[in-house]
Amino acid sequence: MEFPLIFGLQNTGLPLIMTSGKLKNLCFLIDTGSTHNTLFDFVYEHFRDEFKLLDSSCRTMGIEGHYKETPVIEATFNFEGVDYTSTFAVLDATDAIAQVQEETGVQIHGVLGIEFLIENKWIIDFEKLTINNVK
Repeated sequence: MEFPLIFGLQNTGLPLIMTSGKLKNLCFLIDTGSTHNTLFDFVYEHFRDEFKLLDSSCRTMGIEGHYKETPVIEATFNFEGVDYTSTFAVLDATDAIAQVQEETGVQIHGVLGIEFLIENKWIIDFEKLTINNVK
């Protein structure tokens, strides 16, 4: 798979992907600086039955820079015809996400961090502005 990031970058200035399948039209920010995958709590509440709540939590730094203890879930979504399953910290980032939405016109539902990129062997080509999957 080779997926171009240029559309999201040109329109919002952000590297974004959109899901399909059961969790259709979720917009994830690809963040190479994030150690955890994050799903925002308003998405978790809306699709609660689609996620598996794990018996663990994680301490993660929110977008605003404060550490929070968050529940951890397992989520599966489809992207470009492939199902991906990973763990996500469920985080309340309402104010930060509202600001991003106001500035870009796009509602972001979560963040795919380094954990996801490594698990799924996604490689970002910064010259071509593409994601490549070597699976």
